[in-house]
Amino acid sequence: MKYSYEYEIKYQEVDDRKKLRLVHMELYLLEVAGKVADELGFGIAQLHPIGLTWIITRLSLEMTELPGPSDKIRIETWIEGNAHMLSTRDYRIYMKPSAYSGHHSDEWKLIGQCKSVWAVLDMNKREIVNIFDQPMFEGCVDGEVLDMTRVRMTTIPEPTGCVPHKVVYSDLDYNRHCNSCKYLQTMLDAYLPDYYGKKIRLDINYSKEVMAGEELMTHYLVTEDGVQYQQKIDSGETSCSAKITVIG
Repeated sequence: MKYSYEYEIKYQEVDDRKKLRLVHMELYLLEVAGKVADELGFGIAQLHPIGLTWIITRLSLEMTELPGPSDKIRIETWIEGNAHMLSTRDYRIYMKPSAYSGHHSDEWKLIGQCKSVWAVLDMNKREIVNIFDQPMFEGCVDGEVLDMTRVRMTTIPEPTGCVPHKVVYSDLDYNRHCNSCKYLQTMLDAYLPDYYGKKIRLDINYSKEVMAGEELMTHYLVTEDGVQYQQKIDSGETSCSAKITVIG
């Protein structure tokens, strides 16, 4: 089964190029995932009381263009599968331009697609658990497989630059760790590639949660087709890695 939600892009969600920030695009995708989980009976409202929560482990997003203020987007989503302690949720993103953009249309056009991978975290043990055999998950899988190849992340031996960021109050979420979108925000603050007016792909892997007071070091490497990021904490462990590829 597929689910669909519509939104209108707000002025405070766009950047100085009058295009939706990638961080806010990710926020919309995460919100949609939460809404579907709530409707199906295994959302935060159901999991938190028993000490569990959802966390995202990987996201791949392709966009042919980014919407602007007052443009409408429609996000279609479905659960591809639940297996091996991971839930795969896919998306298609459509846009209906507003009069503000000068290209008003009543037709929806496909502007993006996304594949995300989720896990359930035991909030007391801080460990991933498998609960997909529970009755609440029966009949929730659509089964359609979105064709997006996985991009493997590599370490950055000699970064172009490195920018520190201390995790503070405004970075935290209800799971008591750094919000997943904050990683991307600090990466783009460290180095913003020129992807405006071009097709882009974002791949981001979350490997270790970061708590309040810890320092994220954003290492970035500028490449011919974009930029690669690797964020490390004080111990030297990688907490998050990402790559933005400018395709056209």
